Amino acid sequence: MGDESADLQALSRSINTILILGVLKDEEKHGYQIALDVADVSSGLFELRHGTLYPVLHRMEKQGWISGRWQKQDGRRRRVYRITAEGRRYLTGEADRFETLAESVLALVRGPRHATP
Repeated sequence: MGDESADLQALSRSINTILILGVLKDEEKHGYQIALDVADVSSGLFELRHGTLYPVLHRMEKQGWISGRWQKQDGRRRRVYRITAEGRRYLTGEADRFETLAESVLALVRGPRHATP
């Protein structure tokens, strides 16, 4: 049971990372906007709460997938994040991996007609 829990946590972390990189691929954003955009693009399926979002952002920054800088907006300082070249490479690789995984699952569940050649 412990291995399954660890696997689910790793999958969740990977999905969160992909979603965050995906919403950052076109423009830089602050954390709250990232959370709103992730919820929007996933039709509410994924909600990144403060306690999840910021540790993921810090980990991604350490990995070199995003970079952050402080910005003053409306008299408030906010940390805004942007995707890096390394983050773009990671996003492309992970998207390909998830596409392959989804195709495999669909082929198993619905039959081989849903698999791509």
